Amino acid sequence: MKISRASEIALEVAKSNWRNEMKYLVDTNVLSEGLKPSPDEKVMTMLQRHQDEIATAAPVWHELRYGCLRLPPSRKRELLEAYLEDVVWRNLDILPYDERAAGWHASERARLASLGQTPSFVDGQIAAVARVNALVLVTRNLADFSIFDDLEVQDWHKRAPADS
Repeated sequence: MKISRASEIALEVAKSNWRNEMKYLVDTNVLSEGLKPSPDEKVMTMLQRHQDEIATAAPVWHELRYGCLRLPPSRKRELLEAYLEDVVWRNLDILPYDERAAGWHASERARLASLGQTPSFVDGQIAAVARVNALVLVTRNLADFSIFDDLEVQDWHKRAPADS
């Protein structure tokens, strides 16, 4: 099965990612970029530039798999399954939502609830995995994650950060 050039770049990124010094945790919308017919060049460039510093979170893996499994049998589903298995699962570190993440998440949920804010549970899980692993969360959804304390967030869909 032939994969797109963007998927080839994503595979190259993932293959080089063997528990090196991790710096970034990529969200679902960043990992999905390689599947688009016209992927955002800024995102693909940043993925290549930081290929040795990228991981993702178990809740992101869940979102990707769930989205794939909801599709009816089709060529699109086959391509997505191949991308998830060959690029993401086999090559990218998938960090767990563990007891440290659960503890941070609980504290943040309580703090935010006292302020009348209720982020989605899965966004809290993703934020927690990034925070307890001291990683920068890379996402297109800055507004969804900006409410969490002590969480650095970047959007590679906009312009690349100056220090990156």
